[in-house]
Parts: sequence; C-alpha cells; structure tokens
Amino acid sequence: MGTSRVALHHHLFLLSVVLLVGTPAEGLVRVTLKKLPVGENRLVTGEGAQSLLAQRHGLVFNEEPQPPPKSDIVILKNYLNAQYYGEVGIGMPRQNFTVIFDTGSSNLWVPSSECYFSTACYPHKSYRASWSSTYTKKGKRVSIHYGTGAIVGYISQDSVQVGGIVVKKQDFIEAALKPSITFMLAKLDGILGLGFKEISVGGAEPVWYNMVNQGLVGSPVFSFWFNHHAGRGKGGEIVFGGVDPNHHKGRHTYVPITKKGYWQFDMGDVLIGGNSTGLCKSGCGAIVDSGTSLLTGPTAIVTEINWKIGIPGTTSKACKTVVSKFGRRIVDLLRKEVLPRRVCDLVGCCFLVGPHGVSGGIQRVQEEVGTSNIFLLCKACEHVVHWAVKKISQNETDDSILHSINEACFLTCLTLQMCDDIPTPMEESSVDCGELKSMPDVTFSIGDKKFDLKPEQYILKIGEGDATQCITGFSAMDVPPPGGPLWILGDIFMEAYHTVFDYGNMKIGFAEAA
Repeated sequence: MGTSRVALHHHLFLLSVVLLVGTPAEGLVRVTLKKLPVGENRLVTGEGAQSLLAQRHGLVFNEEPQPPPKSDIVILKNYLNAQYYGEVGIGMPRQNFTVIFDTGSSNLWVPSSECYFSTACYPHKSYRASWSSTYTKKGKRVSIHYGTGAIVGYISQDSVQVGGIVVKKQDFIEAALKPSITFMLAKLDGILGLGFKEISVGGAEPVWYNMVNQGLVGSPVFSFWFNHHAGRGKGGEIVFGGVDPNHHKGRHTYVPITKKGYWQFDMGDVLIGGNSTGLCKSGCGAIVDSGTSLLTGPTAIVTEINWKIGIPGTTSKACKTVVSKFGRRIVDLLRKEVLPRRVCDLVGCCFLVGPHGVSGGIQRVQEEVGTSNIFLLCKACEHVVHWAVKKISQNETDDSILHSINEACFLTCLTLQMCDDIPTPMEESSVDCGELKSMPDVTFSIGDKKFDLKPEQYILKIGEGDATQCITGFSAMDVPPPGGPLWILGDIFMEAYHTVFDYGNMKIGFAEAA
C-alpha cells in the first residue's frame, strides 16, 4: 500500500505518468496510458528540442497557464510491462516530472534541487524553486516511508499541471533525500498520490481534492482503465471527473468504502478453480492500489495459489518439523474445536518464553531448526493450522491431512523465507510459460459478484521470445487483525477490471475492462 509500499519480489513497479494532448468532453480530464513494447528502454517526454539545461530539468519556457479546458489527455508510457509513467508540470515556467498516479498514497513529491547527498536523485529531474514565478515557500520538514525506501524533504507550494488543467497553490514535497537504490533505478521521478487526505503527510491537501475544490473536474469521480496487451493501441487511460463507457463492459459492481485513507472495502471469499480457500469466507479487507504491480494477500491463500499453479521450490525444515513433531496434536486439537488461533500456543510453537522460561515445545525442536528460526517455527505452525482446518472441513483422514501438508511445506519456504537452500527471487516466482492453459482461475468475491482472473491475467510475462519468463502475480503479506486479513489489489487486477473511484459517494466500482 502507499505509505508502506509493498516490496515486490522482483522490484516491479506499476508506475503512472503523463504527456499532454486534448479532446472535447464535458468536465473530464483524460490521462491516456500507452504501453511501450517490452524491452524498449527509453523515456518518452514529448519535450522537443530544448537546451541541455531545459532537458535536464524539464522546463517549458514562454508559456502561461491557460484556463482549464473541458477535457485533456495525458499520455502515459509503459516500460517492460511493469512500469507506467508520464509527466506532470510544476511551476511557471513549467518543470516536468515523471510520476506514478498512486491510489495507495496521498502526497505529491518530486526531487528537489537541494537533493545533494543522495545518489538516488542524480538520474532524475529536480525541482528548482528559484526558476518558478508561482512558487511559495512553506518549509515544513516531512518524511514518507515506503517498502522500497523512504524520501525526506519539505513542503513547498506551486501550480501543478495535470494534462491541460492547472491546479493552483498545490502543496507538494520537495524530496531532498531519496536513499533507496530502487528509486534511483526506477523510471519515475516522483509520486502523485490519489488516496484520501487522512494519510497525507504534513497536512498537505491532495492534488485530487484541489481538482474538485477548484472546480476543475465535472464530477468528484475518477476512473482507471489499463490495457493488458502491450503494443495494441493505448496502454490505458485515467479519466478525472467521470467514466468513459468505452472503457468497460456491462455495469459496475459498487461496494462502500469502509475506511478512509486507502481506498479500502470489504471483500468476500477467494476461490481457486472454483474451490474456496476458506480464510476470507467470512470477509477480508481489500485495498485497490494503482501503485502496486502485483496481487498481495494473506500468506496462507497466496501459498495455496502458488502451489496450485506450479511454483517450484525447496523444502522448509521448520514446516516439516512442525508436521512431524506436532502434526497429530494440531489435528486433534482442531477436531476438538479448539480455536485455530490458539492451537500453536497450546502445542508450544508460539509461546517462546513463559513464567518458567522457554516453553517445552520450543526446547524440543530448538536444535532441529536453530535458535534464529524460532519465529519462523511459529509462522510455520500457523501455516500448518490453516491447511489442517481446510482439510478437516473436507472430511479427510488424519493421515491424509498430514501427508498433504507435508507435501506443501516447500511453499512455506517460499512465502516465509524458511528454505534450506534459498532460491533467487526470479527462481522462486517463476512458472512454466507453457503450462498456463492448465492453471486454475483465481476468483475474488466482491459485493454480489465473482471476479475471475485467468492465468494469462495473473501471470506476468517478462522478456521476449526464448528469453520470456513467466512470473506469478501473487505476493504474500500478512496483516494481523483487526486490520487484516487484507488484500492489496494492484495493477494486475485493475488491468482485468475497469475501476471507478467515486469520491462523492464514498464507494468503489468494478466492471470488466473493454
């Protein structure tokens, strides 16, 4: 999610950004997304011939801000099927920056000309306040932490151009420090957050709020359409101020926002090949996040999905130890209807230190798994309990339950990093590209409808020809109650389903993308 951005296994971002064109449509601002061919490693800025200095800092001279038109198109590009990027303009004359349109955060930030000591700033354009006639100094120091690093800077204020409209007196962050190597290598310069004000750092009013408050859009709604097929026309489009009916098929299914901050709602069961995974049957939270490439969910479900689609792996010693030492006791407790969340404590896997020192269960297995892996033993036990609950519900015998869990232990290795021999990130997430037809659909229950993802939608293809590699689109992350279990539906889901963010009615809608 935005302020704790999920660190993807392959450091893939789906990043959004802008080029400027216009077409007539009442009260709409269109952000037209375009995908570059896979492997095309170039940034399209549309600046034309300018001086070297202007190219470095993205300046556009001799141009006055114009009254907001009825519509505008902002063209986004895609890099390696994993980055969408484009441009926004800040200041007068306009200084252009590539940014991600991120529904998982709420601030706008770009590198500052005062970013002297961070190598991550060097490949990117930097904002120079002294070059803008519309700049206002504010100076409040702030920081934002992401899963891939952090930015530190201060609040400034200036005009911000998105497409052909100009948002006046917009607070944004000049990033004076970007320590992450991921930021240095990424195509983006910064981020434009589209989340709620509740998660805005430094009290800055988000760009989207000011678009609405300044009457720059026809309706307090914006919508995303992504084109999954690289090289086939537009890469997609963001429409500020409404919905383009050409972007979707059929009616949208709407669900209410349950928590302001991220665009969060309640989701139901997750099914694999039509069969329930169980964990979300009574409900899970979900966030739609255009700044996350993959689908991130509870370890137990992601593990099962990746097992069913054939992710290779090695064996987890901690998992096998739990099965061999405590498996029958775990199954027995569950058959006696002991609450699953208490089972690992009762068998001694998760009570590390009690009133009489280290628990007996831990002492019995400490030598086998190593002292440093005590925490992983607890997590492995929780994983085994989840699988056992599901198998018991399917009326399997004790022996059958323990055998199937033991066979699945290699998945715990991958999702919890408990492998005897740790595979490389690409190895641990790769599947055979020739096996897509045999992989199951994965289905999300939202509102009163089922939303299917087919293998060709949730498998990410990297490279071309014989070098093509197929990567699972599912990544594990556990959010404990009361906030979790939680899913983050990233760009893979948004490519399949046109998404409407209805700020006016506090709801979010999904329909099959056209």
